[in-house]
Amino acid sequence: MIQGGCPNTKAGAKGIPGTGDPGYKVKAEFNDRSHTRGVISMARAQHPDSAGCQFFICHGNAAFLDRQYTAFGQLVAGDEVLEKIATCATSGPERSTPNTRQGVKTVKIVAE
Repeated sequence: MIQGGCPNTKAGAKGIPGTGDPGYKVKAEFNDRSHTRGVISMARAQHPDSAGCQFFICHGNAAFLDRQYTAFGQLVAGDEVLEKIATCATSGPERSTPNTRQGVKTVKIVAE
């Protein structure tokens, strides 16, 4: 999976990447959407109502997350970009930090 939205990954931030929040929490809205490739879901800490600004995009099947995380979207185009981000060179303690900054430039909301 690809995780994003952490304010601690912005230039000049001082916190540990992956631990930042916006200063508020969002109540969980678990649903029946399965966590398959391209599903976008809210990242959270152990408490179900601890989501804030971080999200993740599934790079493959992650059905073990179903009904435990709030899935709220689906990639409908750009699968090649998902693949490039998910397979970019990484480093860090868990080899999960991209060597070059990855980012989302635009998002388009489309009706189901």
